[in-house]
Amino acid sequence: MPLAYWCILIAALMPYVLGKYARFGVESDNRYPREDYDNLPPKKRRAYAAHQNALETFPFFAVSVVIALTMGAPVYTVNVLAVLYIVLRIAHALLYIFNRPTARSLVFAVAMAVSVAIFVSPAFK
Repeated sequence: MPLAYWCILIAALMPYVLGKYARFGVESDNRYPREDYDNLPPKKRRAYAAHQNALETFPFFAVSVVIALTMGAPVYTVNVLAVLYIVLRIAHALLYIFNRPTARSLVFAVAMAVSVAIFVSPAFK
């Protein structure tokens, strides 16, 4: 199985890791769990925002990998780009949590460009 497929799994789990981090050590009411996020300290709220962003960007990344590999893009290229995407998404989450908005936005843009590169890679085989 190509490494890029494992990257899909990592990208799929990343939002849940960020969500758990956002709520770690915070008393929660399981009847209304989403209302707890309004009361989180700033760093934890930013982790929750990173969680939401990871959920929002995941579908395009996953579809891009599947399309690229099923349409005959070079597996090595897709693997390298998928790993780069994961590294960028981890950096994005950390920059979000530690309140570095300019760098975070730049990393977000590069990660989206990587997803686009994966998507169009079969056209350049």
